[in-house]
Amino acid sequence: MAREKSKGFTPGRAKNLVGVAKVLAPALIPVMAPMAARAAALLSDRYDHYRAARLGIPVDQLTRYSGRGAGLHARIAGFGEALDQLRDTERTYVESTERRLAQLLAAVRAAERMPTPRRKAAHRAVSADLDAMEADLLKRLGV
Repeated sequence: MAREKSKGFTPGRAKNLVGVAKVLAPALIPVMAPMAARAAALLSDRYDHYRAARLGIPVDQLTRYSGRGAGLHARIAGFGEALDQLRDTERTYVESTERRLAQLLAAVRAAERMPTPRRKAAHRAVSADLDAMEADLLKRLGV
């Protein structure tokens, strides 16, 4: 009777593969390590660009906005920059709005240390306030 060849993965084949890996690994590590480092750097850079795009900010400002309230923090900062266009014509509105933005920013920072349900509720409240303030700002800018 002829002996049939096993086509599956056998313990003998596994042992052979481990032996080949032991021989090749020392030769491949110096070649693969720099490639792995470059790949990791590229992935990190892509992820930073993705996060910056989600927040609507340049990549170099990404470190300024971190934590769970990063989006709201960036939104408040952008709103403050938009107020500069009205500074000359509507000074009282700009000053009162800047005070309110400072309060909202403090609320976002304080919410970072809150339990999850309270933090989410605080973020929703800040977001709702910002929505109303942005609508008012757009109306004043004539948009």
